[in-house]
Amino acid sequence: MARQGRGRLSAIEQLPPECDSTIVWAANELRGRDRTQKEIYEEFYLKLEQVQKDFRGELEFSIPSMSAFNRYSIKQAHLTRRLEDTRSIAASIAANFDAEASDDLTLIAAEAIKTLTFELLTDAGESGLDPKGAMNLANALRAACQAQGVSTQRRQKVEREFAAKTNEAVDKIAKVKGLTAETAEAIKSQILGVTS
Repeated sequence: MARQGRGRLSAIEQLPPECDSTIVWAANELRGRDRTQKEIYEEFYLKLEQVQKDFRGELEFSIPSMSAFNRYSIKQAHLTRRLEDTRSIAASIAANFDAEASDDLTLIAAEAIKTLTFELLTDAGESGLDPKGAMNLANALRAACQAQGVSTQRRQKVEREFAAKTNEAVDKIAKVKGLTAETAEAIKSQILGVTS
């Protein structure tokens, strides 16, 4: 039978809220890669002992073992790697795409979500898509469609503003330089790609 829910909590997830700052400290130390896991665990253990002393026996919890800390460390490393990959991909995309390409990317993402939704709905009997899952898909699809609309509106607004500024700039230069109206229109046509 398939596992339902999150499953059993890890020893670190079972620690009381009073230990949260120590857990965050350990996660940051593990991400830093300046110290060994064993060194971090030893200090983690001492910090948790101190929490127990600070509450003078009023707060009872078991300090996670080294093996539990190791599993937590592996989980943190995997999560960190995924976050770094995501940041790297986002930075690469941001560096290589302008506003128009960003609109194209929004359209591609929206179409991918639409396709995924369609595939999941057509396989609903096999995949066991429940009403909550269907609602989540519908929300994702609606958000993707809204993003397409906003992206298109933004692009159109930028294009209108660019055209207005270009027209104004060319008209000013034409007056200063004594260009004919036909020459000014030819310049606008070359810049904007259309004739007035």
